[in-house]
Amino acid sequence: MIPKLHYISNAETPQDHLDNIQKACSAGIELVQLDMRHVKKAAVLKLSKDVQAITSHFQTRLIITGHYKIAKTIKADGVFLEKTDACPTLVRKQLFPWQSIGASTHTLQDCESLLKKEVDYIALGPFKTFDDTQTIALGLNGYTAIAEALTTETPLIGFGNIATDDVKNILETGISGIAVSQEIKADFNLIKTYHQLLNASSTQEMRHNF
Repeated sequence: MIPKLHYISNAETPQDHLDNIQKACSAGIELVQLDMRHVKKAAVLKLSKDVQAITSHFQTRLIITGHYKIAKTIKADGVFLEKTDACPTLVRKQLFPWQSIGASTHTLQDCESLLKKEVDYIALGPFKTFDDTQTIALGLNGYTAIAEALTTETPLIGFGNIATDDVKNILETGISGIAVSQEIKADFNLIKTYHQLLNASSTQEMRHNF
């Protein structure tokens, strides 16, 4: 079972990660995705363990972005793979059977490819773009077109500059849930609002093995 709301922690420093994740867990987040792209390689393992100490205390699921060997070492709940990371099929062979794999994509073709690689969920985006990116936003029309073209029970998670005002319309496209970073970081109290909008309590998660 996979929660409908994912908090992506992509802070600049290890301490900022820890502070933000502590706040997110205290506010009721059910899944944290730890993105350590800004963290020095030597600090990645320690940070992962320190984060897991927090998420374990709150019984929050921990997903590690990219570093699948570390995800296995600390027995995180799963790993999330960007397009430039290792192939999900190869990563699956390295993980414990119970660990999940999520992966990000932007196109219908890539979604179909990931489904063949038996990922547990697909992060689809960006929904909206930031000023510093050249990637084309999928928007509601893109989400609808891809969701309707795919015949799968694998959850689709929307990401990319999503705000609370977007949630209702996003869910109507066939997207199952959302991953949020900056808006939650700006106000961790919004986690409760997102949960209400997503109807994403622990007893009302998406039906899929996680």
